[in-house]
Parts: sequence; structure tokens; C-alpha cells
Amino acid sequence: MRLIRQDIAQGHDAALALMRHADTGVSDVTRAVLLRPDTEVFTGRLLWHRPESWIAFDEEVRRLASRSYEPLHSDRIEARLCHPDGRVRAAALALWRNPPVLLVLIRCADWVPAVRHRARRVLGRIVAKDPEPMLAALVPLALRLGRREHGAWAVEQLEASLSGRYSLLAAWWRPGRPSTTWSWSSLTAEQSARILDHLDRAADLPTRRFAARLTLAAGRLGVRELARRAAAEHDPATGRLWTDAALAAMAAGGPDDEAVDTLLGSRVPVVRAAGVTALRRAGRAAEASRHLVDRSAVVRACARWLLRQDGGDPYAHHRGLLADPEQVSRYAVTGFCEFAPRADAPLLSALLRHPVGAVQAAALAGLRRMDATPDDAVLLPLLDDGSASVAREAALCLRPVARRLDTEGLAARTAPGRRLHNRRAAFRLLQAQGGIAALRAAVALSADPDPGLRRVAADTVQGWDWLHALQEGQAERAELGALLAASAHVLPTHRLRWWRTRLGLQENDCAELDALLTRSPHDEDRRLWRARRELWD
Repeated sequence: MRLIRQDIAQGHDAALALMRHADTGVSDVTRAVLLRPDTEVFTGRLLWHRPESWIAFDEEVRRLASRSYEPLHSDRIEARLCHPDGRVRAAALALWRNPPVLLVLIRCADWVPAVRHRARRVLGRIVAKDPEPMLAALVPLALRLGRREHGAWAVEQLEASLSGRYSLLAAWWRPGRPSTTWSWSSLTAEQSARILDHLDRAADLPTRRFAARLTLAAGRLGVRELARRAAAEHDPATGRLWTDAALAAMAAGGPDDEAVDTLLGSRVPVVRAAGVTALRRAGRAAEASRHLVDRSAVVRACARWLLRQDGGDPYAHHRGLLADPEQVSRYAVTGFCEFAPRADAPLLSALLRHPVGAVQAAALAGLRRMDATPDDAVLLPLLDDGSASVAREAALCLRPVARRLDTEGLAARTAPGRRLHNRRAAFRLLQAQGGIAALRAAVALSADPDPGLRRVAADTVQGWDWLHALQEGQAERAELGALLAASAHVLPTHRLRWWRTRLGLQENDCAELDALLTRSPHDEDRRLWRARRELWD
């Protein structure tokens, strides 16, 4: 989302530069702003464009040109193609011989029928000159425009061209209609394969999914290549497309051990889970036990199912892993806790003495899930553990009973000399307790070197009910005034002044707060106004 916002902002900047400077054109704006610095080269052309930037550029030019209080005009072709008046857009398409192709593609989804049909004819003429690089350049933007009312036309034409049903705009005078005869601009099978391979390596997710869908529809890949692409894909949705195709190919042509091993080596859990289920058809169900300790819950569930289908017992296998200190691991404990009964809580409690912190944290998480958390005497020392995961899980176990814990002991754990994760765990428990101790810790930690802990502490200070602390007798006015003064880097001056009034703090009740507010220019003006009023009276 951050990159999309940046692309939209750059499109707006390009539109503003174009409308304010009449001599600024596409060579100065769109190439510098709307093209990525890491542009890929494909057959000698720059093709990887920012589709969100072009859409934002079109919308911003139209907005700037329609403002009545400060109309901005430009005679550039880019501005005329995005003009609010449809007659201006249609005239720009009719007069210019080489307009920007991506703006022409946007006009192909225009809401004015005359502009829309003329843009499609112009696009056909441009694409017919050199279809292979042009088609690859149009895909990312066409997929975004496909969500519009009239934007599905470009996507349908791209699909028809790349799938070989007919040449895209080969006869540009008959846009969107299949050619009855062979055209010199028709794509060959090799050209379509090159374009799809290029799109399959794109960084844009919709483009990769589009290319994968068309490649699978062509049916030109073998089962091992399908498995390889599934394992190399980082997008779960695209990986699922390749995986389903690989499983279908193995179901039709028989199992392939190399393809199964490739699926099992993927980084995407859904692809690995499909590889585990494919072990049964390949006659390798005995290998299910090694996947019971996978880092993904989906893969572990598939491994348990496969082991049961083969006549094994996942419960007995997990108990054997947990009983052996050398074989037990974090995910072995997590997988056992996913289906173990509450009666196995003693087995998990014994793992709290394991030397590996990840195993201890997994055991604590399992005990918390079983509602069998250990005593406070066992959990409190774990708040000081050197492993961040152990301290975090111990704090989560103690959070429901935080009110009965020793407040001074928790406050001492937030001291600057403690480790970061120990301070963070203790502060979570102080927040659950509430009271003046949590406020003191929040004020102190609001200046912590760690940005995450500093932000959480600052949010606590800003949302604190200071008046409630005074009414409940948790602290005196002087102490609350000192805490307010220490929170000056978190609370604005007007909030400090407002809370001082609500708390009933008078002058000289808190010297630090008085000195802080006296240095404010607004407060100094108020003091001078009061002095002059006394003279008038």
C-alpha cells in the first residue's frame, strides 16, 4: 500500500507539473516521474510502467483543468487526452499521430462512446506496428482498467491475442473483432510464449496471475515445469494456480517423484501442503511423519491426515518426539498442542525446563491454549528469561491474573538496565493492572530508546484519565503535576494546561509544570494581559 500511495502521489505531481508549465511534455514528465528507475528492458523498449501513476495522472489533470477558481490549461497532447470535455479528448485522438499509448489505453475505457471507440482504433494502429513489446507494456494498466464499466474490452482483447484465438487489433480498422484472414501483425506461438514468460517474471501481482492463467490455458508446460514454477512463486494465489495444474497433470499422467519433491521444497505453505497430499498417490505415505514438524499449521494438518490414511498414529508419534529431548523442536510442540487433550499438560510443563527458548515458548503457548497455565511462582521468573519469546508467552499467561501480581516487582522490571523484551513484558502486565504504577512506567518509557515501546508508552500517556487517578486516591496532586511535566514531550501544551485545570493544580503546586507552561508564548501573553487588566481595574 505504501508503494501504491507513492505512485499515486507521483502521478499527481506529474499532472501538476504538466498543467503549470506549458512547455513540459511527456519526455520531461512521464519518463522521469511515471517510469520506474529500475525499468526492465524488453526488446529495446522501456515497458514496466506504474499503472497507478498513470491513472492518478489522468484524474489529476482532469481535476486541475475543471477548477473554476484557478483554471490551468496546457496544449500538450497529454493534457488534452485527459481533458474534462469529451470533445477535446476525441479531437486529440483524431489529430495526433503518435499519442502516449498508455493514455490512449485509458481512453479505451472512457465513459463517452465516441472517445472510447476512437481510442480503440488508435490503439489498434499503434499496436499493429510492433505488437510484441506493446502488448507486454499494456497488460498492467489494462488489468486495472478492467474494473471499470467499459474497461473489460482491453482485457478481453489481450486474452484473445495471447491465447491465439485471433490477433489483437491486427485489423485495426475492425477493433475487437476477429480477423478472417492471416495478418502480418498476428502473434506467433513463440511470440506469445515470450510475452507470457516476460509477464510471469513481473513484479506486479495481477500481471503474474494473468500470465499464469493464460499459460495454463495454453497447456504447453509439463508437470515438472509446473511444479518448479509453483515452488518458485512467492504469491500464494499464483502459486495455487501452478500447484493445482501440477496436481491435475500428475492425476492424469501418473505421479512424478521429482515434481512432488519440488512442491515439498516451496516456501509457500499451500504449495507444500499440496506436495504432502501428493505423497499418497506417489506411494510415499511413509514420509508423512517428517512433515509433522513443519512450520505451517496447514502442512502439519495434511501430514496428520496422510499418516492416518496410512494406518499410523500422529498422537503416538508426537509423544515420542516430545519425550526425546534431542528430537523435540518448537514446531513439534506446536503441532502436538493442536490436537492434544488437557491431560497431557504435565508433559508440556516438563518442557519448561528445556534449554531451548523456542521450545519453552511453544510449551507455554500450549498450556495457555489448554487453560492449564502454571503457578505464578513458575511464570514470574520467566519474565526475566533471556529469550524474547519466553518472556512474551509468560506475560500472556499472567495477563488474566495481572491484578494479583506484585506491582513493585513489575515496575522494577521496566528499569532502563533491563533487556528490551523483559521491559516490554513487564509493561504489558502493568497496563493490565492499571493504576498509578502503570502511569509512572508509561511516562518513563515514553522516552525509551526503542521506538516500538516508546510509541506504546506514549499512547498510554495520551489516553490516560488523570482525573480518575486523583479521585481514586492513587496519587497526590503534586505527583500528578510532576508526571504531567515529565510528559511534555508527549502531550501538547494545551493538553497540559487543560489537565492542570481539571486536576485543580494551583500555582506553586508543581514548580516543574509551572516553569514549563510559563515558557510558553501563549501563556506569557495571557500573563501580560492579566497584568494590564489589573492596571485598568
